[in-house]
Amino acid sequence: MTSIGTGYDLSASTYSPDGRIFQVEYANKAVENSGTAIGLRVKDGVVLAVEKLIQSKLLIPGANRRIQTIDRHMGFATAGLVADGRQLANRSREEGRSLRSQFHHPPTAKMLADRLGLFVQAYTLYGSVRPFGASAIVGSVDKNGPQIFVVEPSGVALGYHGAAVGKGRQLAKTELEKLKLAELSTREAVIEAARIIYLVHDDAKEKDFELEMTWIGNETGGQHEPVPKDLFDEAERKAKEALESFE
Repeated sequence: MTSIGTGYDLSASTYSPDGRIFQVEYANKAVENSGTAIGLRVKDGVVLAVEKLIQSKLLIPGANRRIQTIDRHMGFATAGLVADGRQLANRSREEGRSLRSQFHHPPTAKMLADRLGLFVQAYTLYGSVRPFGASAIVGSVDKNGPQIFVVEPSGVALGYHGAAVGKGRQLAKTELEKLKLAELSTREAVIEAARIIYLVHDDAKEKDFELEMTWIGNETGGQHEPVPKDLFDEAERKAKEALESFE
């Protein structure tokens, strides 16, 4: 047996000689083969955006959404296997309800991400299950202000100013690092989020995609809502113009 995976990748409960769990690494590869999802934490809220790759022209636009609502003030964007992402979203709703009834106030993004991270990590411990092939971005505006956390297939849950998961995550992270996120408004962040998604998709332009964007903040009264159509259309138009000038 070697340490490149042979023999050590049959179970999530087996370490390789160099301390790796190949099943978790394979789960990360499933995320990397998916459309990109990003989250921006700005001065007055949070913006989530997803590059949803269109697998068939027969699909109804707007169906199979990759951004979901977990609580009134909390959004949830996934990259990776769609079914796994839906399972994580459903589990997050259960955890959110549990936290709300336990503490009698809306759950914070940190509390929910920590709980979800524990759930995901449990699936890396046993040979009878497989790790989740999805990463999630949890965004909310709660008592701690705007918050973004990423939960990875390993169960790690970390807070970010700007986060990206999926195929184009490296380019997206580079673009996010150029922004002064703490100075942006949610409206400006919507424009930037659309630009970044269109930019990262340009590397996989052979596939059609649908842009999904939601926001939480002062503009929405602290509620997680889709970006209004007029602002969405403006953001898409500016993103396409920026892409043409970039080329």
